[in-house]
Amino acid sequence: MSHASEFGRQPLVLLVEDDPQDALIVEELLEDSGLSVRLEWARSVDEARRALVRLRPQCVLVDLGLPDAHEFSALSAVIEEAGDAAVVVLTGLAEEQAGLAAVTAGAQDYLVKGRVEAEWLGRTLRYAMQRKQAEQAAVALHAERMRAKENERLERGLLPTPLLQSMPIEVASRYRPSRGSATLGGDFFDVVESDDKGVHAVIGDVCGHGPDEAALGVCLRIAWRALVLSGVTGTTLLRRLERILEAERPGADIFVTMSTLVLESDQHTVRIWRAGHPGMLLHDGDTVSLAEPQPSLALGLPVEADWQEDVLELPAGGGLTLYTDGLFERRLPGAPPRWLGEEGLLELAQRHAHRDGEGFLDALIADVEEITAPDAPADDLAVVHLRWRERT
Repeated sequence: MSHASEFGRQPLVLLVEDDPQDALIVEELLEDSGLSVRLEWARSVDEARRALVRLRPQCVLVDLGLPDAHEFSALSAVIEEAGDAAVVVLTGLAEEQAGLAAVTAGAQDYLVKGRVEAEWLGRTLRYAMQRKQAEQAAVALHAERMRAKENERLERGLLPTPLLQSMPIEVASRYRPSRGSATLGGDFFDVVESDDKGVHAVIGDVCGHGPDEAALGVCLRIAWRALVLSGVTGTTLLRRLERILEAERPGADIFVTMSTLVLESDQHTVRIWRAGHPGMLLHDGDTVSLAEPQPSLALGLPVEADWQEDVLELPAGGGLTLYTDGLFERRLPGAPPRWLGEEGLLELAQRHAHRDGEGFLDALIADVEEITAPDAPADDLAVVHLRWRERT
């Protein structure tokens, strides 16, 4: 196997050297080294900067004694622009300690002029490139582990354990990240029981994707819980959450859809305030229907919203399934483009109306994912199922 094939293609080496004679020696040594590379030559730090941006080499061989450099300024300039390239330093016979210091400062290796043989030069450059790849892999692995830990923290904040005391209500929930995403999105939900035995629930969706949106979702979810437990509900609750959103969001274009509701202790009255959020599924025994409480604008829009209370009556043993738009805004296979939509979601839900909450959510999400076009992007989705166990 040739050395070129080890790197997928012939590596590009940038030589930063002001002395034409030394540059010629390096070129000849490389030709005799057995390492197949393409060699480019820069004669100064300034020329090297431009070449690094233009060529993006795999390795840089830099002389510390350039006329437009002082001490380690040449090395610093090269490392700053080198990106993924390995850096090997060239020093004079009296500067071997400088070579060791250069490695400490970030170079992958060093060579002493006058002591370099062809085979040793090829081996040094090859190992330097391999070492740089190993360093990058280690950094990427660390970053992936940090992202995983951050996702765990965000998930605990976005998807809490329901805070219930004595009311006989079943709660089931599911979350799926967006297809191909390494980070949670801004979908969130919560369920708490207040001192008056009402069961409060919220589901929301921060527009956009990424850690900032997820963190904002956590902020709003925690604020919602604190406000509800302090006795704030309805329009007042939404107004205060909007103020928090406007203070915490990273940009004025960020808005949030949300539905917040109270299942009263009589176990059949549900009071709902809907802020730009999708509808919900209403369960009545072995049937499911689509409920569309009175809508209003999302939180954070540059228009004052008028969130009005709406009331649903639950049948005996009835329940609700709340969801974000990632559950039904799915492209179906085939052409022209077709979308599942809430009516299509209802058709799937009716197949599984007889199941309990956990089984219903698993079967519904499985059906949605099965019929979604495999190459189509899929948004985050959060789903919460609430159902009374029995009448009191």
